[in-house]
Amino acid sequence: MKTINVDLSLIEKYGGQGPRYTSYPTALKFEETFASDRLISDLESSAFKPQELSLYYHLPFCESMCWFCGCTTIISKDHAKLGPYLDYLDKEMDLYAPYIHPESKVSQMHFGGGTPNYLDPNQIDRVGQSIRKRFSFDEEAELSVELDPRRLTREHIAAFARMGVNRASFGVQDLNPEVQEAVNRIQPEEMCLEAIEWIRSEGFKSLNIDLIYGLPFQTRESFLQTIERVVEWNPDRFAIFNYAHVPWMKPGQKMISESDMPKPEEKLLMLKMITEYLTSHGYEYIGMDHFAKADDELAIAQRNKTLQRNFQGYSTKAGANIYAFGLSSISQTRTHYRQNCKTLPSYYQALDNNKLPFAKAYFLSHDDRIRRTVIMRLMCDLELDYEALSRQLDIDFKDYFSKELQRFEEADDDGIVNLAENRLEVTELGRLLVRNLAMRFDAYLGEGVKRFSKTI
Repeated sequence: MKTINVDLSLIEKYGGQGPRYTSYPTALKFEETFASDRLISDLESSAFKPQELSLYYHLPFCESMCWFCGCTTIISKDHAKLGPYLDYLDKEMDLYAPYIHPESKVSQMHFGGGTPNYLDPNQIDRVGQSIRKRFSFDEEAELSVELDPRRLTREHIAAFARMGVNRASFGVQDLNPEVQEAVNRIQPEEMCLEAIEWIRSEGFKSLNIDLIYGLPFQTRESFLQTIERVVEWNPDRFAIFNYAHVPWMKPGQKMISESDMPKPEEKLLMLKMITEYLTSHGYEYIGMDHFAKADDELAIAQRNKTLQRNFQGYSTKAGANIYAFGLSSISQTRTHYRQNCKTLPSYYQALDNNKLPFAKAYFLSHDDRIRRTVIMRLMCDLELDYEALSRQLDIDFKDYFSKELQRFEEADDDGIVNLAENRLEVTELGRLLVRNLAMRFDAYLGEGVKRFSKTI
């Protein structure tokens, strides 16, 4: 296992603000005014033949607010609100039925939030039965769920297992009690270990742990203690995020005092520590914020060049059309993106009117599709094969992207990439900067880059 040694001077030189490229173009390009008849026509055309499907269900309810959170959530202890939401999910699935070929197979499904285990076990069974009644699943389908150990029982895990869910993820963020109190998420280690025991005993194939660096009162020394401890739990994957402090977009973050947060130079040192520690303890750096064991499907997919990136992050299922259900969720096809309404009243009203609850959409141009492929292959494969992409995209890659490729010459000199006659390869150090490298193929950034979080 190769350890990545991090050069902070190059991180400082090439880092900056930029998209996470869960889509291209980014969600900032989605439009509230769009041709709904064109969208329906696109959907109708997809019903002519079987598709590979990836399903996403957004369950936005949480009992309390984590002050670092950037997700679309509804904070309520009144679980009675959940019943109507599940009814509307059923209605949304029914409205999609005419646009999905009956022989289509689901290869992937994910429950996100919010807190999916806000549902009680009976409600989880209900949702599972409702989905299985409407969709057929591939035998090797990858089914995953995000969990909150603070609200979790073994019965929750068993209910998800009955549904066929075989992968779990949950956030730890930091084990330090002072940090937990500062972000309003008290989650003792014993609670995490109990959740892991339940997950593994119910036969789940994979466990991912989320951590965040850059939170109040964190130091390199304290966060290293968290990393060391969580590595002992032996998760299959890690997602370790740089905290993005955007209180003007996420009001809950106003509860976090900037004066308590580590300085930018300390965050860089934390990133160096995280990367070097995990890559020397059995984890491969996939890119962005993700680490995985060498025998994990994520690492295998990267080696096989079948890794994909979408709104749920890295995925092993390339090519599937994403059908997303629930509040604010985003669907994706070869030709367009569509996003659901972001408030319950507007979501419910659309469905009451027997309309699919789209609030925004974006139709990809020919150039968009070319650039989407290039950016996604760079993000996932960490290399670009010019001849292969020329054949795939029916272009002369080096001619089409002549200006973009010139922008990599300094990065080549600095060892961030290796430029060859017909190939661009991201180096081990360059993996940390893959967002910044991908930005060089983005036709839309301009001044909009200031609206994104820092990449490092």
